[in-house]
Amino acid sequence: MLLKIIALKNNNWRNIDLAYGLIISPSEVSEALNRCKITKLIDSEKKIVHINALTEFLIFGLKYVFPAQPGPIVRGMPTAHSASPIKEKISLGNDTYVWQDPDGSERGQIIEPLYKTIPQASRNDPSFYELMVIVDTIRIGRAREVQIAIEELNKRLRNA
Repeated sequence: MLLKIIALKNNNWRNIDLAYGLIISPSEVSEALNRCKITKLIDSEKKIVHINALTEFLIFGLKYVFPAQPGPIVRGMPTAHSASPIKEKISLGNDTYVWQDPDGSERGQIIEPLYKTIPQASRNDPSFYELMVIVDTIRIGRAREVQIAIEELNKRLRNA
């Protein structure tokens, strides 16, 4: 949710915009924003993301709250170090990670997305897709890949 807000690059969004962009219901948006307010990841008006708190959570907490375990080989949409902006900064080995998607362009080990609609929502928003790729790299990557992902995350959030 918060990464979608950042990808929008403005504060003129409405809950319905998030619901449409993330392909979820408006009530799910409202509930998520309320949880983010309680955890102080967003301001009391539920409009401005607290970048420092979000960065800390993504780097240090995400992999414990949303662990990822590579699964069987499927067709899908590349994620983690198998997609931009991470893949350009490392030499790819044999490990390709994907979100399962029948319209996907590659075959690789499945990584469950943070939410089931993430692949479709990412297809419609390249900035959001890059943020989700970075997040998946933090969830599943090796030390060097994670360090690259953190640098990419900081670069994007610094401008948010």
